[in-house]
Amino acid sequence: MYKKLLQWDKDVFVYLNSLGTDKYDNFWVTVTEINSWIPLFLLFLLLFVIKFPLKKAFFQVALVSLLAWFITFLTHTVKIWVERPRPCNDETINSFIRILKTPVDFSFFSGHASSSFAITLLVYLLLREKARWTWIFFVWPLLFSYSRIYVGVHFPLDILTGAIIGTLSAFLFYAIYMKFNAPDSRSNHP
Repeated sequence: MYKKLLQWDKDVFVYLNSLGTDKYDNFWVTVTEINSWIPLFLLFLLLFVIKFPLKKAFFQVALVSLLAWFITFLTHTVKIWVERPRPCNDETINSFIRILKTPVDFSFFSGHASSSFAITLLVYLLLREKARWTWIFFVWPLLFSYSRIYVGVHFPLDILTGAIIGTLSAFLFYAIYMKFNAPDSRSNHP
């Protein structure tokens, strides 16, 4: 069963990766770079400052930053423990796939997927009542995660697992936030 799952993962990766064309390479290489998303992070920060009192905004930004650190640490630890080669370093497929990036660390699970889903969901949960259009932020993790398949550095199960772990981590951090925020919110309601 495990071998079949890994073979399916490779087959789906090869198919999705092969959909890429030279025409779109620059777009996906740009999408996969974390620096390309700095304006989005600045928008998150600006929304917190605009929509909440400064002290609360600071606490929320600190919470999102702590989540980013946590998910980065968790991803790095699991990658070292699992030691799954990236597609670009997998000798069984790297001779016939499109490779636009060549990181040398391990593949499972995707830090891009885990961090982008975690951050986006937590930001959404914190801002959803203040700015109802924040669901649009989920375009980021979808593009960011798919870019990792396109550039040849993650298998679909790396992405899916990262998205699930990021989502669960965001819910955990939001639950912690609500526990500390509950007395504050009760005092605002008669």
